[in-house]
Amino acid sequence: MAEVSIKGALRNEFGKGASRRIRRDGSVPAVIYGHGEKPIHISLPAREVGIAMKTSNVLLNVDLGEKQELVLPKSIVRNPLKGTLEHIDLIIVRRGERVVVHVPVHTHGKYDPEGILEHVHNTIEVEVDVTSIPTSLDLDIEGLMAGDSKSASEVTLPAGVILKSDPKMTVIHLSVRVAFEEVVAVAATPAEGEAASADAAAPAEGAPAEESKEK
Repeated sequence: MAEVSIKGALRNEFGKGASRRIRRDGSVPAVIYGHGEKPIHISLPAREVGIAMKTSNVLLNVDLGEKQELVLPKSIVRNPLKGTLEHIDLIIVRRGERVVVHVPVHTHGKYDPEGILEHVHNTIEVEVDVTSIPTSLDLDIEGLMAGDSKSASEVTLPAGVILKSDPKMTVIHLSVRVAFEEVVAVAATPAEGEAASADAAAPAEGAPAEESKEK
């Protein structure tokens, strides 16, 4: 479990204008809440928190000078064009408590080369001690044949991690290549009515173009 210490600064200005100034100065506006405490509006250094957010479910130890808060990212807003951090909601957690989080699933093993691997769900939901959240979970797909699937119940869970997703939820599906290619071909082929309309609209080869009615 990744745990990162980071310095935060309290902020008293709010609104879009204040947020733009914070981002222009190299920081990211954020709010800390939870455990019955009043929301704390802060700013965090953009570069440091950006690096930390590359790790799923990173645990942040935010230093606010007079006190420290242990938090988990709850909601992250990014610029749709640049991908830069715009705002972060952080939820307070306590060491020793259990939380429910989504954890990425990584696959390993050789599967039927005639199939096309589809990641139906990239994450599964689990309950775990807040200081022991795994960065990822493993799913063995060794020998998986085309047409077969792997469900959430087949994901390997470390000790102390409890599955909260539906055990029958499909995580990985190995599609039959022929069937997959046929679906793609059908999607790329115009419907019969559309083709007929296109043929009717196109002038016959060698036929003169219709003269303009305007002289």
